[in-house]
Amino acid sequence: MRQLHVWWSHPPEHRGDRPVVVALHGRGADETSLAVLADDLPDGVVLACPRGPVPEGLGAAWWQMHVIGYPVAASLARTRADCAGVRIAYAHPDRLGVDRFLALLAAHARGNGPSLLCGVGTALTLDLLDRDGCHLGGRIAPSPTLMREALHARAAQLPIAGGEYCEFATDTEDALASGCQGAALGLIEHSIAAARRRLGTAPSLLLHGGGGEPLMPHLPAARWAPGLVLEGLAVWVGVERA
Repeated sequence: MRQLHVWWSHPPEHRGDRPVVVALHGRGADETSLAVLADDLPDGVVLACPRGPVPEGLGAAWWQMHVIGYPVAASLARTRADCAGVRIAYAHPDRLGVDRFLALLAAHARGNGPSLLCGVGTALTLDLLDRDGCHLGGRIAPSPTLMREALHARAAQLPIAGGEYCEFATDTEDALASGCQGAALGLIEHSIAAARRRLGTAPSLLLHGGGGEPLMPHLPAARWAPGLVLEGLAVWVGVERA
């Protein structure tokens, strides 16, 4: 399913102290749903589409807003080499997914010192950020959900979902859940240890993404940050409008 992050602001008389940020998923990111935003009289919109180009039809959505009398300035968030105090490690910053980039902006803006960011969606991503905002690189691996889907695709008798995590399972569903979640946990724990050696201190672990919550009970030091990418989108907007 496609995911689209949308930030929009209201005119001063309607705007609160914090920017309004929403996430639209899959078929929700179409002309109809976005046209509804016009009812809130937005004066600006910023889009961030983590997977590929912005879904077809969005241009039509903004045009419809203009036609019905709500002029909306729309722009697209993109990864930058240096933004809001964060410096990206990639030699070609545009190759770093915008969702990872925005999460880095949010983590640095929180001011919690060095952080290891773990996003769990289709992929499991890890990014290390030092206290000065320097991105030190990261990792990409299949998420537990994608592992289950891949196993089921190759061996249909293996259930695509279900089961509970345990250290040594006594049935197939639990064994699959334990193995796939365990693989993710092992990578995260290994990355924490590597980050500690690199930094000389343990980083804060920020866990986000739709598949992150099931891992939380097994990562007692983790901080659950489900809105991290959207926080970063708001930071990006602040830089753009400064």
